[in-house]
Amino acid sequence: MGALKPLRGKMPIGQCRQTLRGARARGAFGAEPATGRQGARRGDTLMEAVKAEAWDGAAVAQDLLALGYGGVPGAASRGASCPDFRGLCVRLAAELATLGALEQQREAGAEVLSAGDGPGAEEDFLRQLGSLLRELHCPDRALCGGDGAAALRQPDAGLRLLRFLCSELQATRLLCLRSLLDPSPRPPLGEGVVEGAGMVQELDLTLQALGLPRPAPGTPASQLLQELHAKISELQPSLPPGSLQSLLSCSLDAPRWEALESLSQSLRDQYRCRRCLLLKRLDLTTSAFHWSDRAEAQGEAMRAVLIPIREVLTPESDISIAHVLAARADVSRLVPATSVAVRRGTCCAINKVLMGNVPDRGGRPNELEPPMPTWRSRREDGGPQCWGRKKKKKKK
Repeated sequence: MGALKPLRGKMPIGQCRQTLRGARARGAFGAEPATGRQGARRGDTLMEAVKAEAWDGAAVAQDLLALGYGGVPGAASRGASCPDFRGLCVRLAAELATLGALEQQREAGAEVLSAGDGPGAEEDFLRQLGSLLRELHCPDRALCGGDGAAALRQPDAGLRLLRFLCSELQATRLLCLRSLLDPSPRPPLGEGVVEGAGMVQELDLTLQALGLPRPAPGTPASQLLQELHAKISELQPSLPPGSLQSLLSCSLDAPRWEALESLSQSLRDQYRCRRCLLLKRLDLTTSAFHWSDRAEAQGEAMRAVLIPIREVLTPESDISIAHVLAARADVSRLVPATSVAVRRGTCCAINKVLMGNVPDRGGRPNELEPPMPTWRSRREDGGPQCWGRKKKKKKK
């Protein structure tokens, strides 16, 4: 009413009505001056916003009902100030943590969100919710930004938050269901993918060697290990005595572990140097095949064959202390490399190819002899010369 002038004295009723209409048109009561057409347009926009909000609320309610979280009518419209809304978010976040959708590791039984009922429950909930949204990489920057607590108090923030949590939970359930239905083993996500793939491959080879079928999807690791232990215990009596005797028979204390680790590291460094040398020789040998003119036409085909094979060869060794602990006593037996049993597994067709005579490339300067002098024919005026004094003849 600050825009109205104070009325002094008495004023007719008609003049008062006219004054109030002018003040309302000028925006004295907080409303912008608008014509009839502008007011109609503003009313249509408001109706569209209300319809869109109602549509979003119905969609979120349907998603919650499909996920099994019904029975909370109107919680989204009340926002974080409502205990039912906070409880619904706590239940959704707890299931996400149970299914492994969160990156941060938490202790068993620890709550991701706490609804609370005290005076500061809403502030604690909003602070924890902001951290949860950032951990889930929420694309709505307004909810998980710097002033996320203020954004979560907006009228439509509850619907946006529930829509995001529902979509995350739906995607997580689908991923878990796919992992259960797909029988093929897959390496775990995140760090250690190569190590996980190696473990799955070793487990698959172990099952094949023992004649066990592939486990059903979702089989616990403890149950699988018990089945392996039972099968090995069943087959062990049929083996010759001493077949499974460990190569490392002594117990390892802390100093021995350190010595074994130091020895393993030294051997890895040495064999890495050797493998680098062999790989360098291999690269030089394969590059020599491209020098000839005839190889220019087949260069791309040769690279297509050699590059995939070469990329697999790395200088790093895959032998570790685990192989030493798993080694058995039969590894230390010395078998001649030329024996028939060994050659049966190492011989190949190229061993029977004999190389022909090749020119000597030299490279041994200590075996070089001085060159023989060239032969020349005797000259005519040559012959022995007497350089001594001539004897005088005696006179008769």
